[in-house]
Parts: sequence; structure tokens; C-alpha cells
Amino acid sequence: MTRARAVLLRATVLTIACSTLVTALSVAPALAAGHGASAVENCTGTAPVVCHFDVPPGTYDVTAVLGGAQAGSTVVTAEARRVMLAATATGAGEQVRESFTVNVRDPEGQPTRPGGSPGLDLYFGGQVPRLSDLTVTPSDHAQLFLAGDSTVCDQETAPYTGWGQMLPQFFTQGLSVANHADSGESAGSFLANSRLFPAMRPLIGDGDVVLIQFGHNDKQTTAQSFRTSLNGLIDGVRARGGTPVLVTPIVRRWFNTDGTLNNGTALHVNALGVNLPAEMRRLAAERGVALIDLTQLTRQRVEELGPQASRALYLTNEAGDNTHTSERGATEFSHLVLRQLAAQNLIPAELIR
Repeated sequence: MTRARAVLLRATVLTIACSTLVTALSVAPALAAGHGASAVENCTGTAPVVCHFDVPPGTYDVTAVLGGAQAGSTVVTAEARRVMLAATATGAGEQVRESFTVNVRDPEGQPTRPGGSPGLDLYFGGQVPRLSDLTVTPSDHAQLFLAGDSTVCDQETAPYTGWGQMLPQFFTQGLSVANHADSGESAGSFLANSRLFPAMRPLIGDGDVVLIQFGHNDKQTTAQSFRTSLNGLIDGVRARGGTPVLVTPIVRRWFNTDGTLNNGTALHVNALGVNLPAEMRRLAAERGVALIDLTQLTRQRVEELGPQASRALYLTNEAGDNTHTSERGATEFSHLVLRQLAAQNLIPAELIR
């Protein structure tokens, strides 16, 4: 089935449901924290305001009018803790219109884990959330796909947060982030598991960008096997008309006594002596594939902060974990990815907030 045909079918299925929901939301009185129970069937609560739409997997444009009679500050998340809009302040009597595009999957979090609810879930939280109006419509915009491991994925439970989970907040309506990353995956397991790359590949359309980050779980992988798996992912993306981008893994927070990260544990030299980021750099050059050297970029940032301040980027304090990131760390690292997407012209400037 062509992508256009799939979207047409989705639109047909949603004609009655979405038109009813959009009309109800558009004429509803201001829905804001402290204003009492919602009169809108699809939104409940005040802090956060939770809105649910019974829609099938796909891509949806969302426009929210934030603000109201009282001052507020609203953060918008979707599905499994994906940040769609950073804290947005509104003064008393002020309203702002914000739009974004959200990807809906089933399951909504990590592909190999059950959980979440079918359909689209939006959460309007923050310090003092204010929601005045909301519309949701199906769309067929470009997608930014993510293939990776637990440092990238949509983590269901705080404080664990993948950098891919924080990425959507940087994009305007017109580009959705489809995060198919999954905990514990190596390049080879992601390629082979029917719920991962084989499920993601048919969804990739012409011009879609696919970020590929592996290495954390390739601890016993030979250089040849690592390259073979990455080549399989590259070829699969290109066969669909997509643009593959290799992303070296985020650094582990493992300091030397001199305050540097110049060691194999931090920089992903595996048990077989394979320098995994170096293999990705060489393969990118050989195959003419764009590269985001996130190992080097995160190394610079972690070393800049030093052994103490860098603890806040990871879950060092909470869990003694120097591999997985906190919300702050995931946000900082996702911004490093964003800057490279912009610098290498992989994402049009008009789609970046």
C-alpha cells in the first residue's frame, strides 16, 4: 500500500471521529488548571490536563492554544513521556498558539515492551498548565526515525530518559519523531528482531531521515559483524528512499584520574578490542553516509563539566548509573544531535523551532 493511500484510508476512518472531536474542542470554553472539571469529552484533569483520542497508529498534526485568564506555564508531552513542547509561559489574559506533529505507535513506548494505551495521549503539564483550545488532524508529513538502544528510546519510567525522547520539542509542525529504539539492542539484534527494523522499515518514506545509534550493547561483537549489521540497516533505509545517518553512541561517564574520558569503557572499545565509534566513522566515510559523532560531542560536554557536575547528566546520583541519562542529560544530548541535523542540512531549517 502506498503511503498516500494509507493516509487516505486513515483520513476516511477518522472523518466522523475527528470532526466531532475537533468541533467539540474548538467551541469548548477555556480549559485551564484551576477552572474546574473539563466539559471536553477527550480532556480530563487540571494538572496535568490529559487528552485522549481513539485514533489508529499514524502521524497527527496538533495545534494547541495555551493560556487563559490567569498566568501559566505549560509543558506538553505525548504518549510515553515524549516532550513535544518545552515550558511555555503565558501571562494573565494571554494566549499563544503552538503546533507540532506527533507519531502514534502501538505499543507507544519501546517496541518490544507492552504498555501504554492505544490511540493518542497528550498531557498538558508544567508548573501551571493552561489549555484553551486543541485540534488534532491526521497528516502525512515527513518523519525522523530513530533506531537505537536504551540511551535513545522512549523510557516509560522516570528518571530514565532517552535522548530521542527529548528530541520532538525542537521541531515545528511538519516533522514527527518516530522513535523505534529499544532497550538492550545491538545493531544485529535490532536488524533481526521482527518487532524492530523489519517493522520500522516499511514505514520509511521518500526523504525520511533515519538516525542509527548502536554500540552500547555490542560488547562482544566483532568489527566485521558490527559493520555487516550496520550495512544491513543502511541498505534497508536506502531501499525505502530514506536517508540513513550513523550516530556514534553517547559516552559513558567513566573518568580517568586526570579528569578525562580517554579510556575504552567511556569511549566504547568493546571486550574484543573493537573501537565501535571508529568503525562507524570509517563505515560512514566508505558508504557516503552522514555521520553525527555523538561520542565525541558528548565526551566534550562531560569533560567540560567534570566528574562532579556531570553527575546530573546521568543517573549517577539516583542509581549509580553512568550510562543512562537523566531528563537534563537527555535534553542536552538531544540538542547536540539537533545542532548536527541543522549544520549538515539533514532537516530543513523551517522545521526547527
